[in-house]
Amino acid sequence: MDYLKAGLIKFRTQDYEEHKNLFCRLKRHQEPHTLFITCSDSRVVPQLITKSLPGELFVVRNIANIIPKYQESHECDSWTSATTSAIEYAVKILKVKSIIICGHSNCGGCSAIHLPDKVLDEIPATKKWLELSENVKTRVMDEMKATGKTKDLDYREWLTEQMNIVEQIKHLLTYPYVVERLNRKELEIIGMYYTIETGEVFIYDSHKGSFELAN
Repeated sequence: MDYLKAGLIKFRTQDYEEHKNLFCRLKRHQEPHTLFITCSDSRVVPQLITKSLPGELFVVRNIANIIPKYQESHECDSWTSATTSAIEYAVKILKVKSIIICGHSNCGGCSAIHLPDKVLDEIPATKKWLELSENVKTRVMDEMKATGKTKDLDYREWLTEQMNIVEQIKHLLTYPYVVERLNRKELEIIGMYYTIETGEVFIYDSHKGSFELAN
């Protein structure tokens, strides 16, 4: 707590003072331009990666940056509503211009997709959550067999992390109000892959079906 308290003091005396006018403008409302959906991993810091200021990003974080498929409100599961309600609010109320789905290297959540049931049974809430990305596991294993890399665990990790981003884009496209704004060109969806150890960020190119270096 002493470490965190020192950070609080530094923020108030330095960072806040530097952006005091901005914080005053943000007192009553926010107008973020981007909904940033990413993993809860402590190594992923959206504002740091994008050099964004307070008020610019509306951030949603969960294990493995997963987006539940759309359900009508009366059918919505309570355990997925934290993420789905944030998407709804960002798109319908805040009217963000962009949605970024950001995965990252060495993702424990993506790695856990491949764990045996006897291990996942020890973390039942996480197991249930990861079932939302069951299709990713199937597609990854099919790809590994096709390329003859069934024993390459590094390749499996990399492939799972990137395929998971693409899968979540597909899930996002089940939301009618997202598709509506997308079709009106009022919204864009971006798949992003962040490599922790190099600082590199790759953007998904849907036409090429691959991630291209952005920085």
